[in-house]
Amino acid sequence: LFDFDIEVKPMLEVLVGKTIEQALLEIMEEEELANLRALQRDFEELRSAELAEVQRMEEKERRHREEKKRRMEQQQNVLKKEKDTADKIAARAFAQSYLADLIPTVFSTLRDNGYFYDPVERDVEKVFLPWLMGEVKTSIEKRILGRTMLDIILHLIFRDTR
Repeated sequence: LFDFDIEVKPMLEVLVGKTIEQALLEIMEEEELANLRALQRDFEELRSAELAEVQRMEEKERRHREEKKRRMEQQQNVLKKEKDTADKIAARAFAQSYLADLIPTVFSTLRDNGYFYDPVERDVEKVFLPWLMGEVKTSIEKRILGRTMLDIILHLIFRDTR
């Protein structure tokens, strides 16, 4: 009637087969998950490496831009200093040439207007010459007076002798 071994064997084979199949599926799924995790890890590592490389390149580019900007500013400062120096030199040369002509002109004008004088010459002109002219005038007046008186006396003498 019921032979356990014969009756159970196919069910047992199906159960064992299904269990083995399920176990194999689970193992394959675990391996696939492990592979996916490994791929994910590799991807993350690659992404991190690429991100680090991008950041490194961005930093390098930023440093390059800053260096370029700094050098441009330096060059502009140098050019500005050169221009300022050239302007100062030109202004100084202009001032010197202007003053070279101006100073002698000013001094000669001041000298001509009597602001600069030789004290001895001025003393001679202002004191001695007027005094001398006065003395000469007095002397000439005395001489003229003396001649006039002599002429009158001589005239009177000649008039009386005739």
